[in-house]
Amino acid sequence: MKERIIQFGEGGFLRGFADWMLQKVNEQTDFDGKVVVVQPIKNGMCDMLTAQGCEYTHICRGVEGVETKKIDVISRCVKPYDDFNAYMALAENPDFRFIISNTTEAGITFDANDKQTDKPASSFPAKLTQLLKKRFDLGLNGFVFIPCELIDKNGENLKKCILSYADLWSLGDGFKAWIEKDNIFCNTLVDRINTGYPKEEKIDLGYEDNMINTSEYFHLWVIEGYNGLFNEIPFDKCGLNVILTDNLAMYRTRKVRILNGAHTSLVPYALLEGFDTVKSCIDDEKMNAHIRKCVFDEIIPTLDLPREELVEYADNVLIRFANPYIKHYLSSIALNSVSKFKVRVLPSILEYIKRFDKMPETLIFAFAKLIAFYRTDMTNDDEEIVKFMKTASVHDILAKTEYWDADLTFLEAEVNKYL
Repeated sequence: MKERIIQFGEGGFLRGFADWMLQKVNEQTDFDGKVVVVQPIKNGMCDMLTAQGCEYTHICRGVEGVETKKIDVISRCVKPYDDFNAYMALAENPDFRFIISNTTEAGITFDANDKQTDKPASSFPAKLTQLLKKRFDLGLNGFVFIPCELIDKNGENLKKCILSYADLWSLGDGFKAWIEKDNIFCNTLVDRINTGYPKEEKIDLGYEDNMINTSEYFHLWVIEGYNGLFNEIPFDKCGLNVILTDNLAMYRTRKVRILNGAHTSLVPYALLEGFDTVKSCIDDEKMNAHIRKCVFDEIIPTLDLPREELVEYADNVLIRFANPYIKHYLSSIALNSVSKFKVRVLPSILEYIKRFDKMPETLIFAFAKLIAFYRTDMTNDDEEIVKFMKTASVHDILAKTEYWDADLTFLEAEVNKYL
């Protein structure tokens, strides 16, 4: 197989997401592509991966069952901090077409201290710019970038950083024009809970594997890309949940409102009732009914994708919440609940009122429980927010426009019903 993909990141997420998918693509189509992994930081797991021939076992687990798969899509690892020349040599291979990355949310940043002469440059976009400049100088084609970092418009932001380095390092208008015309930067949305190496479990595979990786079954990769992407990597021929779209925003809104909104409209209420994990709520009849009313009766009617698609996604969310292999603690989700409520739940409340000219009772109930929660000592938020929320009246809380970006005192009578 030809090496077709450069992947920045060897962590559990990419190995249990992109590499797991590419394994299926290789098995079920004639793609025949290998991945070269670049370790983007000085210390990582590439040595461990290399020690076992870059092969590892991935296990999907959930209420659906258990699926064990050997992954051999990675051909080799490159460590720029140990062998910068080997890293730069990647620019010479004309078969490389795609660059996939997951360098954390902080990875796509511009650092004016980076120098072109650094071996390697510090930031991920600066390392890329070094590689791209050599590619350009060799007269070869550019790449398709499919970043997986969890920031909005990740592809666009990566491109901006590279162009900023082009200016900082005076790489010339020709190079900048090549970046614009010969390279494609896709915005993406990724969704899969990856539980990584099962440290506290003994999984007998019949062979030693120090790089075992685990995840839930659910996976979603939404790519705002060009029409021919599936002709190059036929994700659509393998039953994978990869969506090619020209409007990523709809899918981001769906995730934030349904998945994250379900969490945030549940957590304060559940913690007040003495629950500790998301699964414990799913297993409880009363809490399960609360989540379902929030999602199916009051959130989904405010969204614009086809209802069948929204219901299918919501059904999957509840299956994920019930996963016995994932301990998702409510106290972790409760961090910064005020700002989360503003982004994840409040838009559904306001849109519901706008569309139906009545109150979404269960989401208003959740708002009341948020206020009640902040009157306890269980919260984990900015000190000033905690102090204000604990002592202020409901009226003053709803009037706090800097928290909600709106005066919400018109909800006061409804919220007070549940306090």
